[in-house]
Amino acid sequence: MRELLDKIETRQRLVRETAERLREQIAQLTGQLAAAERSLERLETTRETVLELATKDGAPSPEPLPPGYHEILALFEQNSDGLRAREVCRTLGTGTEPRHTESMRAKLKRLANRGILTESEPGLFTLTLSALTTPETDSN
Repeated sequence: MRELLDKIETRQRLVRETAERLREQIAQLTGQLAAAERSLERLETTRETVLELATKDGAPSPEPLPPGYHEILALFEQNSDGLRAREVCRTLGTGTEPRHTESMRAKLKRLANRGILTESEPGLFTLTLSALTTPETDSN
C-alpha cells in the first residue's frame, strides 16, 4: 500500500511541476501576444496616417494586392537571399510544372513592376527595402 501511495505522490509532484511550467509558458505567450497586438495597432495607425497624408498631397491611394500575393511576400520577408519562381512554387505547394512556374514568374514580375520586388539577376527576385514600409503591399 505504501508503495502505491509513493507512486501517487511522485505522480502528483510531476503533474504540479508540469502545471507550473505551463503557467509560466502561458504568461510568456500572453505577453508576446499583447506585444504583437500593440505592434499591429501601431502599424494600422501608421498605415492610416500615410494614406491620409498621401491623399492630402494629391497622390492616388495605392491599389491593394490581389489574393494570394501576401503569401508570396511572406516568403520573401523570411528569405533575404532571394528566390526563384520554382522555389516559391515548391514552398507554397502550388506545383512545379512549367505552367505553375511560369504563372508564378508572372506574379513575381508584377510585384517587381510595382517596386515591391527587385529582379537582381534574371529570374532571381528579392524584396525591396521600401516594400517593408510601403502601405501598397497591404490589402486593407
